[in-house]
Amino acid sequence: MRKQRKDISKNRQLRRSVIKGLMALPAAIMLSNMAWAADVNTTGLAVTDDTVKVGILHSVTGTMAISETGSVQAEKLAIEQINAMGGVLGRQIEYVQEDGASDWPTFAEKSKKLLVNDKVAAVFGCWTSASRKAVLPVFEQYNGMLYYPTFYEGLEQSPNVVYTGQEATQQILEGIDWAAKTKGAKSFYLLGSDYIWPRTSNKIARKHIEKLGLKTVGEEYYPLGHTQFNSVINKIKLKKPDVVFISVVGGSNVAFYKQLKAAGIDMTKEKPLFLTISVTEDEILGIGGENIDGIYASMKYFQSLPNENNQAFVKAFKERWGDDIVIGDVTQAAYLGPWLWKAAVEKAGSFDIDKVKAASPGIELTTAPEGYVRVHDNHHLWSKTRIGVAEPDGQYKVVYESPELIEPNPFPEGYQ
Repeated sequence: MRKQRKDISKNRQLRRSVIKGLMALPAAIMLSNMAWAADVNTTGLAVTDDTVKVGILHSVTGTMAISETGSVQAEKLAIEQINAMGGVLGRQIEYVQEDGASDWPTFAEKSKKLLVNDKVAAVFGCWTSASRKAVLPVFEQYNGMLYYPTFYEGLEQSPNVVYTGQEATQQILEGIDWAAKTKGAKSFYLLGSDYIWPRTSNKIARKHIEKLGLKTVGEEYYPLGHTQFNSVINKIKLKKPDVVFISVVGGSNVAFYKQLKAAGIDMTKEKPLFLTISVTEDEILGIGGENIDGIYASMKYFQSLPNENNQAFVKAFKERWGDDIVIGDVTQAAYLGPWLWKAAVEKAGSFDIDKVKAASPGIELTTAPEGYVRVHDNHHLWSKTRIGVAEPDGQYKVVYESPELIEPNPFPEGYQ
């Protein structure tokens, strides 16, 4: 009897020990995983054992929605593709999307919310330079990473930003050189929306035109969302420039090009030649191909590029967002953001911002739809410049491509 009682007591102790051990297992596993997570995230970002959180910050309302919606679609597609491949450092990407609402103070407010409250590991966002300038102090103060997709005026460099679009030397100077050499242009009329990017871009353009011994015969700016361009169209007719160099953005493009056509200007005749640095296929979708036939654009990407990377990208984009969708320069540059971030994180072996910053220079992307790109030490991309002419179907036909990748130089001497 005593032996039986001892055996029962031992069994009870054993059961308690086993149960206690089993109860401790989840805690032990959790602690083990937390230690593993800590190796790749020492700065309090929203990273778990299974997920990593990022931000998407673009205008999906207001005058800039016509331009920025494609960027949102591209970033979501890239995130979905990366997740399907296993994610980043074994973690699935989750995103928090915010609307900048075409309002620069709203961009600053939302960027702070993403960095401080959501603790995202990176943000893919902004379009206009005004929105980028509004959020830059926030990213530098709270040490966040921004992947900015839009061609822009340059004159900026931040370790907290990777600029996946082109800067002025790659787009503006190359475009003006092409017009002068190929089309014999001698006089230019500069037209833009009224904010930092068009004004600074045209300042750079004007200096370059002067350096080439050519003339600027007019310069005009209109507020974002402006829809009455008949006055400036009459001035263009009066001045008779060889080239109208255009940096009008957003919904204003719809009114401008329709009014050009209504004024009897045939853009296919190239007298004057209309050269835009802001109208991508995304904007043409709203303008109508028949209203913009014959204009030229200086950019690094067009949907019509025939390389295999781009064909796969266009196919995937249409399968995800619909056959009627179009893809422009900024949309493609936005698509690069998540992939470049993934490559930098995996090179660093960490999500920590400072480590990602340090790992970014030298990152190569051989699968980019535009072709091959590489991150420069200044956090801009080496890329080619292309000139396309708009056709009635809403696509650009490439008529020029720089023979080599152009080194990014955000602070060109003599243009500041």
